[in-house]
Amino acid sequence: AQLKVMGCPWKVAVVGKNRLKDLLLKSDNRFCADCGAPDPKWASANIGVFICLKCCGVHRSLGSHISKVLSVTLDEWSDDEVDAMYEVGGNASANSIYEAFIPEGHSKPGPDSGHEERARFIRSKYELQEFLKPSLRITSGKASLQSGSLQSSFSRKIIDSFRTTNSSQKSERSANMGNFWQEGMVEFIGLLKVTVIKGTNLAIRDMLSSDPYVVLTLGQQTIQSTVIKSNLNPVWNEELMLSVPQNFGPLILKVFDHDTFSADDIMGEAEVDIQPLITSAMAFGDPGMFSDMQIGKWLKSHDNALLEDSTVNIVDGKVKQELGLKLQNVECGEIYLSLEWMPLDQ
Repeated sequence: AQLKVMGCPWKVAVVGKNRLKDLLLKSDNRFCADCGAPDPKWASANIGVFICLKCCGVHRSLGSHISKVLSVTLDEWSDDEVDAMYEVGGNASANSIYEAFIPEGHSKPGPDSGHEERARFIRSKYELQEFLKPSLRITSGKASLQSGSLQSSFSRKIIDSFRTTNSSQKSERSANMGNFWQEGMVEFIGLLKVTVIKGTNLAIRDMLSSDPYVVLTLGQQTIQSTVIKSNLNPVWNEELMLSVPQNFGPLILKVFDHDTFSADDIMGEAEVDIQPLITSAMAFGDPGMFSDMQIGKWLKSHDNALLEDSTVNIVDGKVKQELGLKLQNVECGEIYLSLEWMPLDQ
């Protein structure tokens, strides 16, 4: 619907820009979707991702029928373009599909990668669709791509999948979304919300302190927290979202010290066994049907990083687990997390 505020069309643009800035503040959108560079100020409006200036140049070379590039701060956005970004949700949601099957040995470019490496990856990801499940790939020929129609592109299919509808269509859309995941993305069984709470007594990697940030890896997905400057006892309280594949392994956590002029130094690592959380959640089904209770436990042992036994609980209709981890392969440091399991039907 067209938004009109007191008959002043400039207010529509202001509202749209504010919505974009709010979306850009999400943790996964603070880094370029393609190379991980911090503070992206560009976006692909039809794909639904935020990107840095270097990746922006490659996206433009793909053509607007594949990636329509706009500046978050300089360009005018239509209501539909802002809505599309919100419907996808940003970088984590889009990458869970576009980077679902990155082959082993094929790595993403980094912020300092050269243009050729960056261009190869971005073309493989969006134009050639090499990292999608084969059944989801678009096989339309050059003529349809050159027509400029977004309806035939995979980016439009993603946006349509995320699009919310009015109440009379909700049940149908829910069924369609379920079919989308079952037919095209059967490898994913749910979402894992990880709240990185804090770190304590972290290792010194600079002269007197460190600039720590946390990197989480699950399967082919990697996501990182914000950097906290000069703090060995940082408090993040930052939510990060990961898709959980059907054949999931441990959640890998690493802490790094951010360096401006050299490679970031590692400050310890740990593995999180998410099996107790997911198995307990699936055994109980809809947690909203139960009062607050303990439903599982991950026990501390000599071969894991737990500081103490960690219980899985139903809290306010949600399956959650809080845990403290002693960082491994480092002289000191602990990290505290909160996990929440979210099945696809949520």
